[in-house]
Amino acid sequence: MKRLTLALAVLLALGATTFVAQAQQPAPPAPTAPVPAAPAPAGGTPPAAGASAAPAPAAAPASKIDKGDTAWMLTSSVLVLLMTAPGLALFYGGMVRQKNALGTLMHSFIIAALISVQWVLWGYSLAFGPDKGGIIGGLDWVGLRGVGLEPFDAYSKTIPHQVFMLFQMMFAIITPALITGTFAERKKFSGFLLFTLLWATFVYDPLAHWVWGDGGWLKKYGALDFAGGTVVHISSGVSALVCAIMIGKRRGYGHQPMQPHNLPMTVMGASLLWVGWFGFNAGSALEANGLAASAFTATNTGAAAAALGWMATEWMARGKPTVLGAASGAVAGLVAITPASGFVGPISALIIGAVAGALCYAACNLKSRLGYDDSLDVVGVHGVGGTWGALGTGTLNGRLSPERTIDSITPRVRFTTVPDSSRPSTRSLMRRAGSG
Repeated sequence: MKRLTLALAVLLALGATTFVAQAQQPAPPAPTAPVPAAPAPAGGTPPAAGASAAPAPAAAPASKIDKGDTAWMLTSSVLVLLMTAPGLALFYGGMVRQKNALGTLMHSFIIAALISVQWVLWGYSLAFGPDKGGIIGGLDWVGLRGVGLEPFDAYSKTIPHQVFMLFQMMFAIITPALITGTFAERKKFSGFLLFTLLWATFVYDPLAHWVWGDGGWLKKYGALDFAGGTVVHISSGVSALVCAIMIGKRRGYGHQPMQPHNLPMTVMGASLLWVGWFGFNAGSALEANGLAASAFTATNTGAAAAALGWMATEWMARGKPTVLGAASGAVAGLVAITPASGFVGPISALIIGAVAGALCYAACNLKSRLGYDDSLDVVGVHGVGGTWGALGTGTLNGRLSPERTIDSITPRVRFTTVPDSSRPSTRSLMRRAGSG
């Protein structure tokens, strides 16, 4: 029965990922009639030089390291690492019972060490290395061989390749750390280490290649995931559900009190997550530019709206708000705005965040009825919040933020500002990108 449940959960994960990608697909461009060639002038006289010749396409800008972009990306990498240790460690450590606090802190801390080594040895090559059929990267960059100090044009033209690698490493660290919240207080440490290493290699690395890697099949499909809604949050949420079902409930679950032992620690952790998330989302612009500022604004707006949305929902349902609810709501909003942060404006971010707060509150209260023990609500916050954020990205992208348009779809999408009189719609630009 457990094997059947695991198989169904894996199919659910793949189905959810494909559905989100298809939901974000723009409509195919309408066929256009061929333009007839201009008739040759009478008498066979050739046209004057330059009179009807098509303008030469502008040359692509040459790759050149920018000190400002490099400094911003190194800072963003530090901020994302801050999210795992101490941010997530404190957030989770305060929510468990006192006897399990040190073990929970150790989960986040040791993952930073384990995945850092895995990423250098083979993880980065599998996730972002030369494409192999759109499914996985090759082993050409094992041990960071060939990952040098010059830009790699497929990912960024203004920062060293190693800086891009470091930034992505921090995403690879925090994603399995998120899953630990679902099996907190009931997993052997040796089994946890083996699970983390295998999950990072066989789940995270291929999925990162699908969505962000050069040649990944979901990237070619047009999936919109600015900073990790699918790669980080949906993957960790679905995997957390599988873990909760396979491992089973904690001893005494439903019969003994299992209250958080230190809520001030949890609030401090949530605050550090909020701060670090600016590097997570705004850093995904890969440049210190207007897109980074826009993602920064959307991130803060979504988190604030979700904190208020969770608090209001809890207030109506239970008669009073709680500090744990406000902190969880802020994290839910950060999760939901992650895939959309580079695609939507402040009003869309408000909507995504407010809905995430209410939706994730309901999802977290549903687990007791469904009968699974998700210790720290990873499924309700990251699984549900990430899925809503991905769908909200496709729904609200370009509708409430007319001041920005997509210029091209890349692993970290960049935006270009054009004059109002000549600005095409977001959907028309997406069609052009899809047809190209």
